[in-house]
Amino acid sequence: MTAAKILAVIPARGGSKGLPGKNIRPFAGLPLIAHSILCAKMCPGISRVIVSTDSDSIAAKAREYGAEVPFRRPAELAGDTAAMWPVIRHALVESEARFGERYGAVILLDPTSPARLPEDVASALATLNGDERCDGVIGVSEPEFSPYWHCVVEEGGYMRDLFPKAKDFDRRQDVPPVYCINASLYVWRRRLVLESDNWRTGRLRMQIIPQTRAIHIDEIHQFEIAELMVRNGLLVLPWLDGGGVASEASVGERP
Repeated sequence: MTAAKILAVIPARGGSKGLPGKNIRPFAGLPLIAHSILCAKMCPGISRVIVSTDSDSIAAKAREYGAEVPFRRPAELAGDTAAMWPVIRHALVESEARFGERYGAVILLDPTSPARLPEDVASALATLNGDERCDGVIGVSEPEFSPYWHCVVEEGGYMRDLFPKAKDFDRRQDVPPVYCINASLYVWRRRLVLESDNWRTGRLRMQIIPQTRAIHIDEIHQFEIAELMVRNGLLVLPWLDGGGVASEASVGERP
């Protein structure tokens, strides 16, 4: 049986208040968006890589590094308050119409999470393919602290545990593992994207990614810390050569 085609969607709108121009800001020698494009191009399981944007400058950079930009994102999906789920649905519907092909699943690769690796993507796709009942696979990581043990709220002027079960544990080492969604990758079956109003309603599995690579860049300090990690060898991105630039093989056409 022929494997279903996978559409990689990299969303990158032009407006950004936290870090203006972040999607094409140079990161480790490349525009930030290029890292997600090059990662996707190193994944044989991905059939097509597109960028959804409302920006001409982002579109130009995306094409330079091998992504397709088959449409311009509508203004109503590019504002500060626009949700991501309609953007993904729009990208799927438009891509199927323009390319004349049907995709079995969509993978969202946010350009502000540049440290996911091709093997993370391959593992997530294998998980999806291995479970017909699964609607999607979400990138998660184990945080440095457990919400069970550390998270509190204020109530009536006094501290209260966010999770009532916190009192049942004498040591933080005894609390059950907890994971947080880290925005590194999301894979959803076509049926969920087209039929559900909220991706959290699906039957989802987790792709665990080490916390050291669970990087999400929204502010300048996050950007600079991530760059320092690359520079000091704490983050190794396989599409970069030793000098911190893209290799010819990763920029070139994928076989």
